[in-house]
Amino acid sequence: MSEAQLERALNAGREAIARVRSARAQLFVGGETGIGNTTCASAIACALLGADPAIMAGPGTGLDNVGVAHKRAVIAAGLSRHRAALDEPLEVLRRLGGFEIAALCSAYLHAAAGAIPVLVDGFIASVAALLAVGLQAAVGEWLFYAHRSAEPGHGQVLGALDARPLLDLGMRLGEGSGAALAVPILRLACALHGEMATFRRSGGVRPRAVTGGGSASPLRLVI
Repeated sequence: MSEAQLERALNAGREAIARVRSARAQLFVGGETGIGNTTCASAIACALLGADPAIMAGPGTGLDNVGVAHKRAVIAAGLSRHRAALDEPLEVLRRLGGFEIAALCSAYLHAAAGAIPVLVDGFIASVAALLAVGLQAAVGEWLFYAHRSAEPGHGQVLGALDARPLLDLGMRLGEGSGAALAVPILRLACALHGEMATFRRSGGVRPRAVTGGGSASPLRLVI
């Protein structure tokens, strides 16, 4: 990307969060669509993590072994071409990234700045999160991870982010689909946290021990 193109892509993410704030939304979910963007995402992850394309790059939307081998060669060539300039996340993004990854990265940064939680989708969105955290570590406190995708590099990226995805369904669709499936889990978690009665609110009932009989060690439950 040229610097002007990168700026436009970053502005798209900022503008998306401005719309989220105007709508008073409580959660931001960013998706992406396209062909070839797992190649860009894998290249970025390799640059940021010092990983081998052979480990990071996978079949994406369904490449065969020959296609995956070519993909890895393309990534290696890109890393070699830009190696001298890959010393900070924003330049990695400009040199290797796609517009959608730049927009997602910017959206995560501005969401965190506005105290808006983010539900990160799959591999490509997680690479955007890796960039955002590399630019501003505090962003990580606002990120939840929807799922672990079938793309082999996703586990590497999630590990680098110390992320615990909510789902592991072998998905590889992107487009926010995994995050959409995880939204009900977050809603239920919030409902449980906000509405579950405490012992004090339920009339002061205290826990009691229940033990089982028999010669073996008794089973003890606290209810």
